[in-house]
Amino acid sequence: MQAQILRLNKAGQAMEWVGIDAAAGLYAKEQIVWTYGDSFVRLRGGFSRMTGKQSVLEIASVVATEGKVHSKDVRVPRLCNRSLFRRDGHLCMYCGISFRRSSLTRDHVMPQARGGKNTWMNCVAACKPCNNNKGCRTPEEAGMQLVAIPFCPNKSEYLALANRSILADQMDFLSKGFSTNMRRSYC
Repeated sequence: MQAQILRLNKAGQAMEWVGIDAAAGLYAKEQIVWTYGDSFVRLRGGFSRMTGKQSVLEIASVVATEGKVHSKDVRVPRLCNRSLFRRDGHLCMYCGISFRRSSLTRDHVMPQARGGKNTWMNCVAACKPCNNNKGCRTPEEAGMQLVAIPFCPNKSEYLALANRSILADQMDFLSKGFSTNMRRSYC
């Protein structure tokens, strides 16, 4: 997996992960307003005919760019199993045991067959035996209790869930935007 650069808007709100090539393009277009953390990668270019020196571009691991700042990013992050399982710490939310991703399933607290939605607030990680035991019932009907209450991650939390190889200064920046729910499982 290629390293990613955390792109922020100029107000410091986390926006997305971008590749090194895209980050170099932002530097070349002079769209970088400020950076955070140490230089992450050094790209070497051609040699100057006049000086004989090689051009060098140092890219920080966190960059803030020009552009409009929206007061709130109201879009809900996309729900996928990998991010859901990471949100829940790879624990079954019914038995509390830690599992590999391949042994976990997405459980709908209110089953879809009974009108439950496929949303962050209605989905939890569950091991296959617990999910089968619960079936098409609510946890209360199945006599099961949730270990933690499901929550919808904010933008910073989702970016942390979506990237498997986050650098320390990137996590330091993102973690400042974590809710108490996320702090318990990540920090």
